[in-house]
Amino acid sequence: MAAANETSTPARTFTSLRAAWIPMLALCLAFFVEMVDNTLLTIALPTIGRDLGAGTTGLQWVTGAYSLTFGGLLLTAGSAADRIGRRKVLLWGLAVFGVLSIGVLAVNSVGHLIALRALLGIAAAMMAPITNSLVFRLFDDDALRMRAMTIMIVVGMSGFILGPVLGGTALAHVSWHWLILVNAPIALIAWIGVRLGVPADEPDGLTDDRLDLPGAALSVLAIGLGCYTLTSGVENGWASWQTVGSIVGALAALAGFVWHERRTREPMLDLGVFANGTIRGAAIAQLATSIAMAGVMFGLILHFQYAYGWSPMKAGLANLPMIITMVLGTPLSEQLAKRYGHRVACLIGAALLAVALGGLAWGVEHGYVWIAVFLVVFTLGLRTLMTICAVALVGAMPENRTSLGASLNDTAQEVGSSVGTAIVGTLIAVLVTTVLPTGTWSPDLVHSYFSGERITYAILAVLVGIVAAVGALALTDSRETEEAH
Repeated sequence: MAAANETSTPARTFTSLRAAWIPMLALCLAFFVEMVDNTLLTIALPTIGRDLGAGTTGLQWVTGAYSLTFGGLLLTAGSAADRIGRRKVLLWGLAVFGVLSIGVLAVNSVGHLIALRALLGIAAAMMAPITNSLVFRLFDDDALRMRAMTIMIVVGMSGFILGPVLGGTALAHVSWHWLILVNAPIALIAWIGVRLGVPADEPDGLTDDRLDLPGAALSVLAIGLGCYTLTSGVENGWASWQTVGSIVGALAALAGFVWHERRTREPMLDLGVFANGTIRGAAIAQLATSIAMAGVMFGLILHFQYAYGWSPMKAGLANLPMIITMVLGTPLSEQLAKRYGHRVACLIGAALLAVALGGLAWGVEHGYVWIAVFLVVFTLGLRTLMTICAVALVGAMPENRTSLGASLNDTAQEVGSSVGTAIVGTLIAVLVTTVLPTGTWSPDLVHSYFSGERITYAILAVLVGIVAAVGALALTDSRETEEAH
């Protein structure tokens, strides 16, 4: 690992996953609660709308407010963690997340809920990249780092997929408030585990650069407006003043960020790191995985609940092939990396994603069994790319910038999620209908939706395949789980 402070290590590292079970459990819980909170409320939006008298726009902001603050602050939180201390920032994030979750009991309007979700997104941004960075630093052995990161990815993506299932099940018995309130005890357990089991950062493993506040503000503005542009394009139209204004603002903020980071003596993000093919390629490939993941999840949620008329719980259970494949396919990424090297392994992953998306384009009109088959192929490609690229990206960063590396990884995924959702939402609106009717769909509308899905997944197959392959080609042929420089 190339770095200043290259020889620094955490105060204590572990020689097996079993020996590290307390910090691993705590970090997995922290990552799980952040990921499941992304999708848990989705299933409850109709109930929330009736309870709080919210309209469609208000409900969109209930989910959008979280994504905007979360995506916008990832880089800032990772940069702060590398200066203040990763464990310290994570403990603060968990504490704030837990306390804010209790605040849902005081919510009595949709405006209050939107504000709460925005604040929860800020706290989540203090957790997500740091959990991955800390897991990476629990071990010196490269193979253990790979397995630990694999576990984290499985836990995180399972939380993302299980959100609608858990939410739908809970709503049958309790108020929607409990979907947020349950975060508090989980955050408390995770806080205790991190406090007791995760070693404190050694000063040599941190950077003593000052926090780049102008760079942080410009990055938040650029990413936040960029995410909002995609939401606004679907909601208000791509030629609307809101969308055009956010595009101009995002580009101006991005230009300002690049200009500032190149001139300042202590930048938040040294743009020179992108000269490293591993970092650049891993970030590009992660962008592709999230475009694919968000596109498939969004499209199939509509497919199962509207076109098939399934209940939210049944629609959530339809995603079980993905979860099972994530668990059973654990050795695949390691074996591909060891046998073929990072570049070829990720090219195989990109091919699997493209084949699966092309298969879904055909399978949506041929029943659930074929959808499930291609979901298995899709998940194998997703796992291979996500695991190898996450380890490669964090491993290629300087030792005192691992949290920033994890933030880059998560930011690429968050931007990809927004792009994937926007692509599918826009194509469905153009190809099928701008307003999805509730209740039983007519046969004509179902046929139209299937046709729209077929075109959408075909476009995604080409786009994701090309972007993922471009990223994979920038990686090295290393057969280790940590990139060589």
